[in-house]
Parts: sequence; C-alpha cells; structure tokens
Amino acid sequence: MLVIPAIDLKDGQCVRLRQGDMADSTVFSDDPVGMAQRWHAEGARRLHIVDLDGAFAGKPVNAGIIESISNALPDLPIQIGGGIRNVDTIARYLMAGVQFAIIGTMAAKNPELVYEACRQFPGHVIVGIDARGGQVAVEGWATKSELDATELAKRFADAGVSALIYTDIDRDGMMQGVNVDATVALATATALPVIASGGISNLDDVRGLMPHARNGICGAITGRAIYEGTLDLAAAQAEVDSFLRAD
Repeated sequence: MLVIPAIDLKDGQCVRLRQGDMADSTVFSDDPVGMAQRWHAEGARRLHIVDLDGAFAGKPVNAGIIESISNALPDLPIQIGGGIRNVDTIARYLMAGVQFAIIGTMAAKNPELVYEACRQFPGHVIVGIDARGGQVAVEGWATKSELDATELAKRFADAGVSALIYTDIDRDGMMQGVNVDATVALATATALPVIASGGISNLDDVRGLMPHARNGICGAITGRAIYEGTLDLAAAQAEVDSFLRAD
C-alpha cells in the first residue's frame, strides 16, 4: 500500500480545495516542480497530480507543468487526472513520461472510452470515482449525477483498468478521516485495487486503512495533511511497510 502525495494545480500553483470548491482554495506553493521534488525526497513512490483547471475546462490546462514535473523526476511514477476526455490526451501524457492516466468524468459519461483506453494503453489507465453521498459527481465535481458509485465501478471490473481511485468529496480537504467502509466496499464489489482519497488528516487515518490492504486497498492519497504538517509522509509510508511485512 502506497501513501501518495497529491499536487492539485490551479492557475499554475499547488493548491488544496475543500470539498472540491474552486472558490475555497488554499495556495501552498507557486513552484509545483519544487513541491514534487520535495515529496520525492521524502520518499514518495508515486505522485498524484490533478489539473483542476483542466477538470473544469474539459481539456488539459496545466499540461506543461505536469510535463516539467515528469522531466524533473523521470523515475517517479505519476498518475494524472483532470481534463482527460479522449485517448489523444492520454497518449500525450504517456509520451511525456506519466505512468497512469485517470479517467473520471468520462468514465461516467462515456464508459466506452475507458475500454478503448485500456485497449490502447494496457496497464496505464485508472478510473477515478468521486462521490457525494454515494452518488457520482462529474465535471470537476460541480455536477452530481444519478449514478451510484458502486454500480459505476462494476462497469469496469473487466475493462483492464489498473486501479480505481475513490474520493468521498464531502471529506476531501476537510481533515475528517477517510470513508473506509465505502472504499472497502468498492474494492469488494469489483475485486479491483482501490486507492483511497479524501479526508486523511494524520497517521491514525493511514493506520485505519492498513488492515484493508489485504482487501484490495492499494494506496491512500494525502494532500492537505502533508502540506499542513499533520502527517509526515516518510513516517506514514514506513509504518505501512512495517505493518505489511509483519502481516
């Protein structure tokens, strides 16, 4: 199980939102490449990047910054989401050295894109499922659909995706802890690896996920907690590694 630092890009800066609200953002750095290098130096084994502007625009906006991060850290796997609406965008990111493309909105609106992307780029596609009250939200979380998160996930159980990312929007950026039950339920329902996202505030939240690594939880994304210093990235990953070795 990986502890994965997040870099959310808005107007070229590293920010964190609360519950996905673009009007409620905190700027943590105006140097995204430097921030990525910091997390790499602290032991990150994967980086989660979201092009927030791209998610709302429906196309990449901060692609140049993402490519700069990839060039600066060629050995660090990167997963990128936000504004990915077609296979051409995925191809561009993979050519730039990004390891995984996250399909979110289009997974709900055009599931065939997920299947086509998995055919063209096997092993490089992740589906992002973001939900409020169990219902999927799209278009940068601005629009709530009638889709149930678990039912959407089941559509891709045999698509060939590398993993799912499940974000409880109500907890994202709120430092209130991960929705463990919903995350585990998604892994159980699909038999796919699931990366937890939204709400990690401290080491106890990471500890709460560790026993579920055997149930398919393969990672935990953390943002505000590592930026505000309530979670030490290196210590969290070390504790996860120790737990899994002993398990």
